[in-house]
Amino acid sequence: MAELRLSSERRGGSLIVVVGGELDIVTIRRLDEHLTRARRKDGRIVLDLSAVEFMDTSSLAVIVGHWKRLLAVGGTLVLAGARYRYTKTLWITGLAERLPMYDTVDEAVAAGPQGDSQAADGRAPSPDRESPDDRNAADAAAGAKRRSPGS
Repeated sequence: MAELRLSSERRGGSLIVVVGGELDIVTIRRLDEHLTRARRKDGRIVLDLSAVEFMDTSSLAVIVGHWKRLLAVGGTLVLAGARYRYTKTLWITGLAERLPMYDTVDEAVAAGPQGDSQAADGRAPSPDRESPDDRNAADAAAGAKRRSPGS
């Protein structure tokens, strides 16, 4: 069975939701329920993905759903610590360029809500904590996205 670890802590004006393990069709309901409870407590959630070891596309629907619900009430959900090797679905689908993302939780907390719109301006965080092979894969994926057919 896939393992998922979830915890929450308040830092500054943000609720940090720490996710560890695997985000897939088996575990995603737990994340959905955790984020639903978190949304009731706070208008700014930082989703710490630094300990995620696998992420499939089912998790993206849940994350985007909570992001949209928070935006609708003037809040936001931001991502932090996403490592390309384990969360590449964010880049493949283009969500890394749409959702507010930070390299670290500390950066997300320091930026606060005023920095979230700038974080979602199309600059995905640098995969600097990855091996050279992962950086090359991230660069290749980003380059492939920038090149459109017929250009």
